[in-house]
Amino acid sequence: MWGVPMKCPYCGYEESKVIDSRPADEGERIRRRRECLSCAKRFTTHEVIETVPIIVVKRDKSREVFDRNKLTAGILRACEKRPVSIDQIEKIVDNIEAALQSSLDREVTSHHIGELTMEQLKSVDEVAYVRFASVYRQFKDINTFMEELNKLLNEK
Repeated sequence: MWGVPMKCPYCGYEESKVIDSRPADEGERIRRRRECLSCAKRFTTHEVIETVPIIVVKRDKSREVFDRNKLTAGILRACEKRPVSIDQIEKIVDNIEAALQSSLDREVTSHHIGELTMEQLKSVDEVAYVRFASVYRQFKDINTFMEELNKLLNEK
């Protein structure tokens, strides 16, 4: 397998072949053993997938970089004292982050993230879904809260 030009740290030659590849850092990087095509010495490189940061446009039109930890904290609050495991929460956050990364949009509204979160929570725990919706949708009174509950019941 031939790799992309990679300058040899020993002789400076720009071509090498890949001897071995394996995931590193929990799949975040790829570790490659290479052999220089000029001097035959071996060296290791680490490749990282470049990700373009996702910018979240908030309700007040301010912008901030997407923060996975912030999303996780919001979901944790909604799932407090519910039979939802940390693994399930991580999977929800992974799914949302993957959807955002695979989108061609580099700016996404907090509204869109909230909708994605509610969609994921609805299938995991309905109480956590309603809790998240009550904060996210800023229910003004008991009637708007009841409307959301009725929608949930009618979907069954």
